[in-house]
Amino acid sequence: MNITGNTILITGGTSGIGRALAEALHAKGNTVIVAGRRQQLLDEITQKNPGIVGLPLDVADTNSIHSFVAQVKERFPKLNVLVNNAGIARPEDYTADDVDTAAALATLQTNITSVIQLTAGLLPTLRAQPKSTLMVTTSGLAFVPFPKAPVYSATKAFLHNWLDALRYQLRETSVEVLELAPPYVQTEFGGPQQATDPRAMPLDAFTNEVVQILEDNKIEKGEILVENVKPLRWAEKNGQYQQMLEMFGSF
Repeated sequence: MNITGNTILITGGTSGIGRALAEALHAKGNTVIVAGRRQQLLDEITQKNPGIVGLPLDVADTNSIHSFVAQVKERFPKLNVLVNNAGIARPEDYTADDVDTAAALATLQTNITSVIQLTAGLLPTLRAQPKSTLMVTTSGLAFVPFPKAPVYSATKAFLHNWLDALRYQLRETSVEVLELAPPYVQTEFGGPQQATDPRAMPLDAFTNEVVQILEDNKIEKGEILVENVKPLRWAEKNGQYQQMLEMFGSF
């Protein structure tokens, strides 16, 4: 992926990792479109970063996704980078007598179904460009699950596998398929306490390392891996899987 001169769409781009990437890539000379469901946050990021475009999108609403795809195709025919970053996580307790499957279904819609729908809808536009990129944010939890959020972890494992298959299918097209697998990062994704948790990687440090990886084109097998996530990525290979699983279980 070239680091400049792109037209980039980032879902979940109004907070956390999505916003940090949007601002960093905007500063590198890209046209950046951020999508999110909260208009207040869209207004905030566009006001603070003149040139960034904010578009409302509720990835939990299939009809919203269809109309959003049509709008993007019409307004941004030169779109050449799609970053599927929106995601949610919900705790689940399968030891309870009454398991709340509504949380699981909402997680599946946001983390999997919407990603598939947006990708399918915008791939024709990406393929029409001389060079383009499909990037999806997964997680280090794709490789070692967090027991308190089993469906969230499983959705990220699904996306990892799905991206491997897409990368093979699209190998003779103009579309590069990338997986961004963050470690535990200081954002409010898991609640306000996560933003200051000393166990988490500072957001600025994560963003800077990702941008540097992209600039240096140091991407192996389509995976963007900062140093902090590599112990998770290679846990099974290195014989650390069970140890890390039990560590996460104690959180």
